[in-house]
Amino acid sequence: MQIPFSYFSREKIIEQMKSNPYDLLIIGGGITGAGIALDAASRGMKVALVEMQDFAAGTSSRSTKLVHGGLRYLKQFQVGLVAEVGKERAIVYENGPHVTMPEWMLLPFYKEGTFGKWSTSLGLKVYDFLAGVKKSERRKMLSREETLQKEPLLKKKGLLGGGYYVEYRTDDARLTIEVMKKAAEKGAHIVNYTKAVQFLYQDKKMIGVVCEDVLTKQKFHIKAKTIVNATGPWVDEVRNKDYSKNNKRLQLTKGVHIVIDQSRFPLKQAVYFDTPDGRMVFAIPRDGKAYVGTTDTFYSDDLVRPYITEEDREYLLKAIAFMFPDVGVREEDIESSWAGVRPLIYEEGKDPSEISRKDEIWESDSGLITIAGGKLTGYRKMAENVVDLVVKRFAKEGRNFGSCRTKTLPISGGDIGGSDQLGSFIAKAADQAVSYGFTKEEGEQLARLYGSNVDTVFSYGQQYEQLKECPLPRILYARLMYAIGHEMVVKPVDFFIRRTGAVYFHIDMVETWKEPVLHWMAQHYGWDENEMKQYRKELDDEIQKARFPVK
Repeated sequence: MQIPFSYFSREKIIEQMKSNPYDLLIIGGGITGAGIALDAASRGMKVALVEMQDFAAGTSSRSTKLVHGGLRYLKQFQVGLVAEVGKERAIVYENGPHVTMPEWMLLPFYKEGTFGKWSTSLGLKVYDFLAGVKKSERRKMLSREETLQKEPLLKKKGLLGGGYYVEYRTDDARLTIEVMKKAAEKGAHIVNYTKAVQFLYQDKKMIGVVCEDVLTKQKFHIKAKTIVNATGPWVDEVRNKDYSKNNKRLQLTKGVHIVIDQSRFPLKQAVYFDTPDGRMVFAIPRDGKAYVGTTDTFYSDDLVRPYITEEDREYLLKAIAFMFPDVGVREEDIESSWAGVRPLIYEEGKDPSEISRKDEIWESDSGLITIAGGKLTGYRKMAENVVDLVVKRFAKEGRNFGSCRTKTLPISGGDIGGSDQLGSFIAKAADQAVSYGFTKEEGEQLARLYGSNVDTVFSYGQQYEQLKECPLPRILYARLMYAIGHEMVVKPVDFFIRRTGAVYFHIDMVETWKEPVLHWMAQHYGWDENEMKQYRKELDDEIQKARFPVK
């Protein structure tokens, strides 16, 4: 079987960027930038995107990993925000059912709690209405006994019952990668580890960017008619390079999550619960683990490597003890963790949890467009709003790019005929996997991860037969080679964090296979000893940070 063509050859793309004039250049390779690239490319624009780290290395791999409507925002009367992102949940799911799945969420209410039976029932009913939830996924109200049947670990004292409703669980980094790959398929030129270091002007209007290849330190120019700053927490840093920055600014907050093996925290059911200080926290089972988060505190330190404090860790351990008092989770039970930074828009006098998650678009006198704020769930709609603005600019020049086409456009891997077909697709793929040397269980796992791209992953399993010597098991080899050939993996940390999520949810596997993967990548890329030493240290630092995060 011939391995399909990849749109993600990093060196070729950089060469193309040097000589191609673009309609739109996007700075930032998180979910927002990826969404803008896909929307613009699908309308026929010539699009380029640069990311100074790996794709999704910032906020877009450090979220709660939920495509959710923000039920708690109803408490703050942000009805418009709930309605907009609530409807987007189903769109994101339909366009990428292999990276997004319905997750029934339990919201317990207690005698002395924030939520009562009436307020929970009404709130969830309004939530369903605003989000346009289909009948099979509308909220249900549970008795005390039904609530404990769903999750026996819950605190029993004062429990009155629970609300049961649907959110959507996702792998945030893989969602970003799949959107990015679809944009590339539509013609966008996309590259990671490439930093925008300076803007280019003509008559005080922005006409391009000086970029630096972070790996080679070589600089080159990219020319573009319109430039969008979609850099998340780095929005203000990028705007500071522009002479015409306005007075708007970000307010960064930090969110922390911890991961515990289910042998220590045997959580059966995703739970959304209020803490003694009135905040809301998720506890979610995933891949034999339970992860809990998030915190919400102001942050103004290292954006590349946000850290966890002792207070962050203690807050989440106390939250677990408060809602699951018989579990007895301790500090040493934390297997891994992550911290992320939210790029919110500054609001005078508001606490972190009170700041709106609504996105805003800012335009500078130089022509730079900046998108700030927003939530993972709303990425597609945010992109539509940005590209609509770009389209209006081009309309003044007599160029028409039409309206948004992403509402029903499957992302990469999503071409399976809709979410209703996911089960039959996975079953068929599991049967096919055997002929490529995988077990049926491995075939099912790969089909869930890669969707309609699974045939390409399978082809690497077939290629495995021809190898004289490979230190990796077939499934790991196939995933790694697919990531290198089709997802622009540059370093081991890209693979173990953003392409697989293994550092967060299978950290022991990372410890077992990090050296074989490092050596295989070194052989593939021709790294010297210094490069190997550097990439090994980067991975070891990330493992250490995940295991023992407290600063």
